Amino acid sequence: MRILFTGGGTGGHFYPIIAVVEQLNRIIKENKLVNVELYFLSESPYNPSVLFDHNLIFKKNYAGKLRKYFSIMNFFDLFKTGWGILRSLWTIYLIYPDVMFGKGGYASFPAMLASRILRIPVIIHESDSVPGRANIWASKFAERIAVSYPEAAKYFPQEKVAYTGQPIREDFFLPLRSNAYEFLKLDPSLKTILIIGGSQGSQIINDAITESVPKLVENYQIIHQTGKFNFEEVQKVSSAVLTRNPNKERYKIYSYLDSLTLRSAAGIADLVISRAGSSIFEIAAWGIPSIIIPIQKSNGDHQIKNAFSYARTGAAVVIEEANLTGNIIAAEAERILGDQSIHQRMKSSTSSFVKKDAARKIAEEILKIALSHGE
Repeated sequence: MRILFTGGGTGGHFYPIIAVVEQLNRIIKENKLVNVELYFLSESPYNPSVLFDHNLIFKKNYAGKLRKYFSIMNFFDLFKTGWGILRSLWTIYLIYPDVMFGKGGYASFPAMLASRILRIPVIIHESDSVPGRANIWASKFAERIAVSYPEAAKYFPQEKVAYTGQPIREDFFLPLRSNAYEFLKLDPSLKTILIIGGSQGSQIINDAITESVPKLVENYQIIHQTGKFNFEEVQKVSSAVLTRNPNKERYKIYSYLDSLTLRSAAGIADLVISRAGSSIFEIAAWGIPSIIIPIQKSNGDHQIKNAFSYARTGAAVVIEEANLTGNIIAAEAERILGDQSIHQRMKSSTSSFVKKDAARKIAEEILKIALSHGE
């Protein structure tokens, strides 16, 4: 039996795939299934060690973006996509999987088209409240469609779609609290704010945080993930604004949070400031109140809709980019952390947003189709 996974080259596509693979490997072990091969087809392995740990065989592919705005790169990317389709056809033909799971994103398009041509059964998953173009197109021939937001179901054929929730890796349901303060070199007597701007970081959030950090460190300690491309600039600016601040050691800056560091930060954080991508589901799994700052211009304004969908549960507040300043972030953080009743109410509301069995349900359906296809 062979199962193929594909998705865009970001953590928002990659890690939900890993969550599904975790459960798939568990089911394979429970049922003593043999000769099961798992493949990941994308432009890059994203995190090779994670692929290795989960027995995923990487196959390289190419894909070009189809931008909605004018760019000379659209011309060149047409050829890149064409080459990606031809390469996908050959790669998938050699593997000839029993089922393919597509996570969406432009990088998944060549593989999904090749699977369509080769008549490979396809399952897709949509993480956003407004689906991307690749998944809208793939829904026309997909066997099953899973969605993270109930609002997304209306964009797909109703007889195929299921509201499963977002697949989340098992360890995200188990933040690390023991020794976390020591590991992160933080003070257990202070409340902690965790800032995560997505896998690439966020310039606008970084700017607002460096503006507000002198105020925030008066009462709180900060763990700030900047993104690797923004790290040096944020480090330089924050060092300047905190030069004579007696509380400057309360501000901890990271370009990237590995699994251990992120789980430790999640274990002690009292408030999370984040974008409105798939990280929303991880924050909800941690049970932490949050301030969500959606990207102002995203496909179908999906981040804004994601953010307000989550905020309606009562677990988060939304600050739109047009209103984002350091003073507003500091004021909202103080309002949430300074009032125990508000904080507790938001914390209690997180549980209604997470479906803990999402990855398991998707894995079971993948295996069901794979077994029927192999008969």
